[in-house]
Amino acid sequence: MNDSRPYGAYAPSGLASFAIEGTRRLPQRWATRRIALMLRHLVLHSLKGAPVDVETFGVRMRLHPYNNVCEKRILFTPQYFDPAELELLASRIGEGFTFVDVGSNVGWYALFVAARAGAKARILAVEPQPEVFDRLAYNIRQNPFGTVKAVACAVADKTGELTLFLDPNNRGESSVKIVSSSQTDAIRVPAVTLVDLLDREGFTRVDAMKLDVEGAEDLILDPFFRDAPTSLYPSLFIIEDGRDRWQIDLPALLASKGYRLILQTRMNLVFERT
Repeated sequence: MNDSRPYGAYAPSGLASFAIEGTRRLPQRWATRRIALMLRHLVLHSLKGAPVDVETFGVRMRLHPYNNVCEKRILFTPQYFDPAELELLASRIGEGFTFVDVGSNVGWYALFVAARAGAKARILAVEPQPEVFDRLAYNIRQNPFGTVKAVACAVADKTGELTLFLDPNNRGESSVKIVSSSQTDAIRVPAVTLVDLLDREGFTRVDAMKLDVEGAEDLILDPFFRDAPTSLYPSLFIIEDGRDRWQIDLPALLASKGYRLILQTRMNLVFERT
């Protein structure tokens, strides 16, 4: 369960503090990743289900590192968390930066941008799961940026209500497509198309967008490019690589709209419009 006590009530101490500080200093090598995983296992057992309040790269967050892989990564090894993508994204941040984070989870990307984009930025963090959304909203409130708005809905191919499939072992893995776990749960959530979302929130341009919706990126972008004016085309897309699950050739669609692939990592594809 989420806990609304003031930030700092769950500051790590003892073994947890030592291990978290240690794993965050480890370089990206196979052997050190194994060490990080072993220390993570020990700490999670010692915490007995309590959350942890930490600051990471200038962002304050309360993390629940038990049923969400994203929160585990932020807590123990943030230096491994999409480093190339975040470095590229940071290099594009300028005055009045606009960023839309679809599938925001607990807000790591949105708050990372907010910590660097200044007071004139505008950031939208979109998350459909009620429990994870509560964590996202809490994390936004713990930071002084004032530029991040959380929106509780799914983004899909039509506006209305839809079934969202959840993996109870990894709350970060939810999708309008059935997820891989045999223990899948399902809930009904409000949904909106990307065009309707941007119109409702008054966006006239988007400098960058992250899409992480567990293989449903094609369902979002196909109608978006059919209906949106070119003025709303994001300059930069960070998209979870779901080519084994997409029903259309999404890279080809992006190429037809003026985008080129500028970065490919183990998890993501990054496209920029020229």
